[in-house]
Amino acid sequence: MSRILYGMAVMLLLGACSPVQRIAVNSNEIRNEAQALAAHGVKTQDTVVVSHAERIDDLASDIQVTLPGVEDKTPAWLSTLRWWGIAIAVVGIAFMVWNSGIGSVVRVAIGWLPRKKIVQAELAADMLDPSRPEGDREMISAMRASDREFDAAFRKAQERRKSKT
Repeated sequence: MSRILYGMAVMLLLGACSPVQRIAVNSNEIRNEAQALAAHGVKTQDTVVVSHAERIDDLASDIQVTLPGVEDKTPAWLSTLRWWGIAIAVVGIAFMVWNSGIGSVVRVAIGWLPRKKIVQAELAADMLDPSRPEGDREMISAMRASDREFDAAFRKAQERRKSKT
């Protein structure tokens, strides 16, 4: 079981590393496996296994000796393309969250309400209270002042009513 967890940890590490780091980690793993195989060959007195395991260990050792002369090369355009992709993905996710209504739900849940909406809600609550002087005209005025689309639609509706009479 621990070997499976160890393997999963190595795979996770390999996924997060640069290619040079992956080569270094893999060559270390190859050397460890070759040494374990050689020890098993000595224990079972199998000279063929021991000679092949030592050859594998020597080749992996040579990789580690050569590795410091190797450097990662990622073209500048690919790096730029990766960052543009990340930026587009973030903007796309933000757009989907905002347009799906999840953004509004989150804002309401944490109590972050726009000031204009709070003023409208307070005016609407005052409008329903019979002891308060606020009326329909104040509510419409507040809605027109806070929402340009509503104001434009309201003006068009008024013009249509005037033209009908």
